[in-house]
Amino acid sequence: MRTFLHLLANTAIANLTTNFLWFALVFWVYLETRSILATGILGGAYMLIIALCSMYFGSLVDRFRKLSVMRLSAWISLIAFAIACAMYFLLTPDTLLQISGPWFWAFAVILLVGCVVELLRNLALSTTVTLLVEPERHANANGLVGTVQGLAFIATSVFSGLSVGQLGMGPTIVIATVCTALPLVHLHAIRVSEPEAVSDPERRAVDFRGGFLAVLAVPGLLALIVFTTFNNLTGGVFMALLDPYGLTLFPVEIWGIVFGVASTGFVIGGAVVAKWGLGRNPIRTMLFLVAATGVIGALFTVREWGWIFVVGIWLFMILMPAIEAAEQTVIQRVVPFEKQGRVFGFAMTFEAATAPITSFLIAPVAEFWVVPYMDSSAGEQRWGWLLGQGEARGIALIFLWAGVVSILLAVGASLTRSYRVMSRSYATSAPSRPARESEDGGAGEGGGGAAGSATPRSPGDRSP
Repeated sequence: MRTFLHLLANTAIANLTTNFLWFALVFWVYLETRSILATGILGGAYMLIIALCSMYFGSLVDRFRKLSVMRLSAWISLIAFAIACAMYFLLTPDTLLQISGPWFWAFAVILLVGCVVELLRNLALSTTVTLLVEPERHANANGLVGTVQGLAFIATSVFSGLSVGQLGMGPTIVIATVCTALPLVHLHAIRVSEPEAVSDPERRAVDFRGGFLAVLAVPGLLALIVFTTFNNLTGGVFMALLDPYGLTLFPVEIWGIVFGVASTGFVIGGAVVAKWGLGRNPIRTMLFLVAATGVIGALFTVREWGWIFVVGIWLFMILMPAIEAAEQTVIQRVVPFEKQGRVFGFAMTFEAATAPITSFLIAPVAEFWVVPYMDSSAGEQRWGWLLGQGEARGIALIFLWAGVVSILLAVGASLTRSYRVMSRSYATSAPSRPARESEDGGAGEGGGGAAGSATPRSPGDRSP
């Protein structure tokens, strides 16, 4: 557990650094160019590349030692940030900020690579929960992961804008580069006893088939991933429209601080899971909480009141770590340790792809149809009794229906056979401990402190 906490703290600093620099880049580009197109492309490209790389990253996690993968990710981020730092100080601002020119996009892509590769560390960290934490503490460990992610979320909400506004983009990149180098030194000082990765000549670099077969080997697991994917579609609606709604209620200088304060709920939610876990059936807990987020999403904009909006975000953030930890806890138990990277990557491929899909679809629907309709006398007459008056009633209507969809999705999933099958798979999977070896290749004790994932009770488990 002590080694896991070292890895967790190290990854937390890395997450904070990459998120800090990425949001700073988006803020800086918009402030300097006032181009919504440029920032929109950057945001969409970020999520799409995550979706495209997730399966490859998951395959790497299964193919190599977890600590080696984390170090590789940190080195790539450091090199990318150092190159971007050199470009910033060697090129003139006019050259670097010319959107139609190659240097702007080269600069943005290099930073994008340095930030996206951080996902590789996060996937590896999820598998170290199985390796280093006792099975009965998996949910608690995943709650700790949610807590540190919440801290990074709060910090980036507040400090990225302050850094760009007060210091400028140059010092911001320098800070991020230094904050990437220091944890890398610490990462090389950590030692983890883990099983040597088994080489499989038939395994492809992007083992989508292996990940898919590993998911199919566990009855009900595919349905869980499909549910999470659809839930992310509705959740993406909230994230896509949260800033536009917030900026109608608060000045731009205040909104970042308000959102940062509301994001403390993420830390509280993660801490609650770290302390008390997720109960005997994490899947049931997840469905209940998804329905609760639907209720919050449907109600937190029923009136254009700042306090109810902030409280709604805060409650939403409290529930999110438990929802995310539930899926991780289930996968860590029912999927064999040597396949978990590919399964996490397989799930992330679909779940991450929903965010840009939602953003690209909901933005034009809101701008060209729903908002004008709610500004009309017909929309006001039909929905005014429920949503009140205000300039953002169109966004409020979308939030309302997205919340209703989340409730129906959770209730419907709880009534399916897949829910019962997946719950039974989780309950009957007996956790095992993978044999571990020291980093220099020596054999470690067969379990001393390590926890393995469960082997699914399925005769069809033949995936590579």
